[in-house]
Amino acid sequence: MSLFTALLALILVAVVAFVLYKVVKSVAGLIINAVVGVILLWLIDVLNLMSLVGRPDIPINLITVLICAIGGIFGVLVTVVLHLLGVPLTL
Repeated sequence: MSLFTALLALILVAVVAFVLYKVVKSVAGLIINAVVGVILLWLIDVLNLMSLVGRPDIPINLITVLICAIGGIFGVLVTVVLHLLGVPLTL
């Protein structure tokens, strides 16, 4: 094995490690955002916060959970606004 191939292999390993680090870091952020969104939706339902504005609870179903999981806190805000506007989020 020549010095050139060893150096090339070392550079390749460093690049792959850097890319994996960035991917894992972004995936971890997405997972945390999804968990926070779903927990906020659950807390809004458990604490009966929608009754403060005179609306029934937000139904927890597949659509609302997916919106909150994909959007996180922004997804919860979208779900609450749509519910306040009377847009049904059911199948």
